Amino acid sequence: MAGAVSFEDGFPAEKLFSQGYSYTYDDVIFLPHYIDFPTDSVQLNTKLTKNIHLSIPCVSSPMDTVTESYMAVAMAYLGGIGIIHSNNTASEQFSILQSAKSRRIPVVSDFEIKSPSDVIESESDFGSSSVILITETGSRKSRVLGYVLKSDWMNLKNQEGRVCDYMTKLDFSVPSSYDLDQITGFLGQKGIKLVPTVKDGDGEIVDLVTMDDVERINEFPKRGLPSLGPNGEFLVGAAIGTRESDKERLEYLVKGGADVVVLDSSQGNSIYQLDMIKYIKNTYPQLDVIGGNVVTMYQAQNLIQAGVNGLRVGMGSGSICTTQEVCAVGRGQATAVYKVSSIASQSGVPVIADGGISNSGHIVKALVLGASTVMMGSFLAGSTEAPGAYEYQNGRRVKKYRGMGSLEAMTKGSDQRYLGDKSKLKIAQGVVGAVADKGPILKFVPYTMHAVKQGFQDLGASSLESAHNLLRSKILRLEVRTGAAQVEGGVHGLVSYEKKSF
Repeated sequence: MAGAVSFEDGFPAEKLFSQGYSYTYDDVIFLPHYIDFPTDSVQLNTKLTKNIHLSIPCVSSPMDTVTESYMAVAMAYLGGIGIIHSNNTASEQFSILQSAKSRRIPVVSDFEIKSPSDVIESESDFGSSSVILITETGSRKSRVLGYVLKSDWMNLKNQEGRVCDYMTKLDFSVPSSYDLDQITGFLGQKGIKLVPTVKDGDGEIVDLVTMDDVERINEFPKRGLPSLGPNGEFLVGAAIGTRESDKERLEYLVKGGADVVVLDSSQGNSIYQLDMIKYIKNTYPQLDVIGGNVVTMYQAQNLIQAGVNGLRVGMGSGSICTTQEVCAVGRGQATAVYKVSSIASQSGVPVIADGGISNSGHIVKALVLGASTVMMGSFLAGSTEAPGAYEYQNGRRVKKYRGMGSLEAMTKGSDQRYLGDKSKLKIAQGVVGAVADKGPILKFVPYTMHAVKQGFQDLGASSLESAHNLLRSKILRLEVRTGAAQVEGGVHGLVSYEKKSF
């Protein structure tokens, strides 16, 4: 490194975060360090828990407008992991988990199925898909006979006949365990446009993969190594609460193959969570448990001593969360991540920074301040893979996004996350809103990760471990930004502009 002179510039994290202020990500800024490696050499592989490794530090939040099967599959395909929400019945969550575990291709496959004697009455019968699959009985658990493309049906002179009279015959299917390369090879070998994937065992149709899907996925940016378990299935997590009924839910999830469970609570330092951690560790000792949410070292220490394999950090920092406003309890996310990581690192417990992520710079700050992964809700909401249908608001294509503390979500059961009692008044700690269509996460997450790598390069950190070491050794320095500095650090002084990240 050039120059041996030592300068005191900025503040070490230890000093900055011990002055009684609660800082958010935007409040603080890192000072640049020394670059002696290219961006592509930055490694973002990390740990979700003590035992689970990921190739990118990304986790999708267990919210009912963020993570169900398609999101979980896409996250694992990219090298992260999705946590399936629990705002449903145990059997519904089990079905979503099984759906995710049975897939290897990250396509949002929303197609209709009909029997040979059915009639396609209008274009709306195709739903949001461009194809209808024909099976013997018109169900997913019967043999595939053929398909009808919307474009072919539109060109028919007689659209009133039975589908068996004009469908394109299809005698092929492939196991749902096939990966993208295997399906690409199969389509090319057979010279066909599409193929259904079916579950091993019962033969239930899982997806319908087209050559267009394959070409589209192959055009997306380079991804990390996928998150796979020992059996070759994608890694998938699931959330549970801390009520007695959640023990039955847990049994479902273990049978469904969940790789990790997240105890989903807005304030995790409770007797209910401590008891649940001990129950899980005694009943399923091989299952990794992530505890939380916590924002203080005291909270973290209690959960670490109870045996958690990972900690989720954040209280009131999400874009749709009003906990700090309603309850006057919480902490600025930058301070929370640093403080909890400081204590968790002593026990080798990885930290998930949950909430407050609006851009790649926030991810850099969360990771450098000590987190091993970031959990994202609004950042992933509105994407192709997020649950829900698109709508139009004032000419913009949007999807619903709601806090699990909103009255709407609590009506479905998420009030237990806030230690609510169904017989008492429900107080909202979140809101219902909408986010703009972001397109597929298969596209924007790799771009985001490259931006994170550039941030690490500017800091002279070639890995998460390197960043944590530089911070603890006081080599990396920070400062607090004034309001004017925050304005200056963003786009300003223009009459108009268009902001594109990639």
